[in-house]
Amino acid sequence: MPSLTTLPPAPSPAPSPGPDPATVTSLPSVRQFVITSALVVGPLVALALVVPLRWGRAVHVSDLVMAVIFYLVTGYGISVGFHRLLTHRSFRATRMLKIGLTVAGSLAVEGSAVDWVANHRRHHINSDGPGDPHSPHRYDGQTWGVVRGFLWAHVGWLFLADATSVQRFAPDCAADKDLVRISRLFPLWALVSLGLPFGLGYALSGTLGGAVTALVWAGLVRMAVLHHVTWSVNSLCHLVGRRPFNTPDHSRNLAPLALISFGESWHNLHHAHPALARHGALPHQPDPSAVLIKLFERLGWAGRVRWPDPAKLALEVQ
Repeated sequence: MPSLTTLPPAPSPAPSPGPDPATVTSLPSVRQFVITSALVVGPLVALALVVPLRWGRAVHVSDLVMAVIFYLVTGYGISVGFHRLLTHRSFRATRMLKIGLTVAGSLAVEGSAVDWVANHRRHHINSDGPGDPHSPHRYDGQTWGVVRGFLWAHVGWLFLADATSVQRFAPDCAADKDLVRISRLFPLWALVSLGLPFGLGYALSGTLGGAVTALVWAGLVRMAVLHHVTWSVNSLCHLVGRRPFNTPDHSRNLAPLALISFGESWHNLHHAHPALARHGALPHQPDPSAVLIKLFERLGWAGRVRWPDPAKLALEVQ
């Protein structure tokens, strides 16, 4: 059986009073602004151009099949890899599984693995308080304040130059040579994430038009949908939904997003017990990521999985 990598518990630095120089944000560089704008607006622009120009041929079954496959690979890479394995150490993985999940998460183009982990740990430590990089509760509770908060938590925070300290929030990742190498190659993974659909589209259709539609649907649109689902966990799951567990923040469960977020929208339990490998631990809460982790466990690729105790959780439900 492959050996499991030795992963230390996720570090939990205590929040410090007042502004933290390790988490200061500022106006973005022109390069960052252009890249962020392209990720947020680019897929809509591509659709607006492709559909009129290729009306009747703007999408093929192969494009949609590729889009679903890439969505599953990159979505599980974020949820199981970046989030539950690297950020919260919900289980231990063999080295090859760790590398595979980290590459898959990098193909989602949500930032490098090390930076993603540092930013998310910072969110948990300061959830809905000063220092939280994307809380929707930064303005007053009036209608316009809620709207502004939603927009900030969903996409607004991406446009600031974030200075989350990797050494403070993710020193374990910074010391992992595999993660550092994969993170340094993030621009390459971004190109691969779009280049593969383009290449496969050309191979299957034999035409440049087929390559372009595959790029749009299995590349740009697939990427954008996953981005907005991830961002919805930051925004909607701190604004609307149920709160069966008492947490000091505003984390909530949003059932409609459960399947397409791979179980991440069972956000209230996650904030109550961040290290658990299953977020949808109550009855009738599907959690696709937990199913995949269970499969890895049975194959011997994952171990020391932090499964929830249903009896104990039942005592906490409000």
